[in-house]
Amino acid sequence: MNYDDNVVRRLKRLEGQVRGVLNMMEEGKNCKDVVAQLSAVRSATDKAMAYIVAMNLEQCILEEHAKGNDTGSLVKEAVELLIKSR
Repeated sequence: MNYDDNVVRRLKRLEGQVRGVLNMMEEGKNCKDVVAQLSAVRSATDKAMAYIVAMNLEQCILEEHAKGNDTGSLVKEAVELLIKSR
């Protein structure tokens, strides 16, 4: 699978968010604030995973459709992957 620049940017933002949380912890910030930032990291991670799965699904469907194959199992597999990631 080819990952586009959008995925890389998302993951770099995530990396920055995690570093920010670590800095907050080192500075002794309030628990509520740290947890709020961790929640934002989780949300961004979920969105990145969904984006990656959607891109992969699109590529796989186009490839299988060109071959004349059924694509229903691909959709099911993508949904299961997203469910498992939660």
